[in-house]
Amino acid sequence: MLDAEFFRRWMTATSASVDREAERLTALDSPIGDADHGSNLQRGFTAVAAALEKEAPQTPGAVLTLAGRQLISTVGGASGPLYGTLLRRTGKALGDAGEVSADEFAQALRAGVDAVMTLGGAAPGDKTMIDALVPAVDALGDGFTAARAAAEEGALATTPLQARKGRASYLGERSIGHQDPGATSSALLIAGLVEAAGE
Repeated sequence: MLDAEFFRRWMTATSASVDREAERLTALDSPIGDADHGSNLQRGFTAVAAALEKEAPQTPGAVLTLAGRQLISTVGGASGPLYGTLLRRTGKALGDAGEVSADEFAQALRAGVDAVMTLGGAAPGDKTMIDALVPAVDALGDGFTAARAAAEEGALATTPLQARKGRASYLGERSIGHQDPGATSSALLIAGLVEAAGE
């Protein structure tokens, strides 16, 4: 079973990896976006880690709802609302339970990913964060390590795609050959689950 402490570890691990990878995320964003993806997410997840230290929510749902709220209020650009929606919707789907099973978490995360698709209007193959998140959710039944591998593969697979959503879509064919920064940061988020579980 997964408790609030597990979800706090997940957010803290993600904050640390976004901090480490911020320059790479911004470098990926530079040719096809606003060159601010890394710095924006770094600011957001630093705020999440600080808020969780201060408030220490008692349920998995409350941890993710708080994290989502922080991201929406501190991250500029499109990624704040998208990541914020992902975590808030997942938290809402988990409800008020003190502990959740891996299966319940997988269902809740799928609800979160669906909410992101609705908000951003993106589908798999559009060269967005969805290309990492959908395979990860599909693989969650096989464990966190499988989900991480699926997310990383999904992010890499965005490189040959032409962007159909987001800022990169304005570039048309010039977006081909660049790995999507949103899919890359989403893979970091999923990788944090493995760390949180100590796998």
